[in-house]
Amino acid sequence: MPGPKDLDPSTSPRALLGAELRHARIKAGLTQDELGEPLFVSGSYIGQMEAGTRRILREHAVRLDDVLGTTDFFARNCEASGKSRYPDHFAEAAEAEAMAESIREYAPLLIPGLLQTEGYARAVFRAYQPTATEDVIDALVEARLDRARLLADPTRPLLWAVLDEAVLRRRVGSNAVMAEALRHLTDLARRHRILVQVLPFGAGAHASMGGALKLMSFADAPPLTYLEGPGTGQLEDSPASVTRHQLAYDLIGASALSPESSLALITSVAEDYAHDEQP
Repeated sequence: MPGPKDLDPSTSPRALLGAELRHARIKAGLTQDELGEPLFVSGSYIGQMEAGTRRILREHAVRLDDVLGTTDFFARNCEASGKSRYPDHFAEAAEAEAMAESIREYAPLLIPGLLQTEGYARAVFRAYQPTATEDVIDALVEARLDRARLLADPTRPLLWAVLDEAVLRRRVGSNAVMAEALRHLTDLARRHRILVQVLPFGAGAHASMGGALKLMSFADAPPLTYLEGPGTGQLEDSPASVTRHQLAYDLIGASALSPESSLALITSVAEDYAHDEQP
């Protein structure tokens, strides 16, 4: 596995801790695979911790101190590097997302978080938490919109989304909210910032009927797959698992409408919502 490039420790506590882990491992004369063995994780998992795409968990930090002879350095510092404004089941995925070179996502029910407008995100969170205070909803919406700032960079990450037709047809919030949300998608696509396809109902059964699927690739770490369900999420780095889900995504894309036809459909549905018609 190629070694990661030098990290800028000033970028985040996790970048600093990852750089220290790599330094300590090399000093101890261990490969990533050899360090992974006593932690019961793969060498690629160690590489992801060094690259900052995975946080160092408390139980791993304690074992790292023991194996690398770093006293309690990693145990003391892993908490600061692991702080996140996102729910525990999504925190690692959100942080990996911020470092990804490319993100490919299949969304069966909702517009992906990175592509949501404020009104759409607010309607989603209010549906999830109907009795929450406005302050709680505001904080959730702010965190989601902060994630979307990744797209301020004109070229990175490459974002390719396949949306099930249900994403367009299910009204989230008002008709005006849906019109705005879908027009946001078409604007990003027309500016060549994202690739978007629609998987039509007519495609029938497909390779990811079990739920949402996200694939992330990195310049200096192995790829990851993120699988999400209600209140749960799983980040996987197993090569076999990643390969299996890459195939599923490729099959979905092959069954979806072309980007041009998808853009035309999204535009048409947005116009229906704009005229207060349920598409």
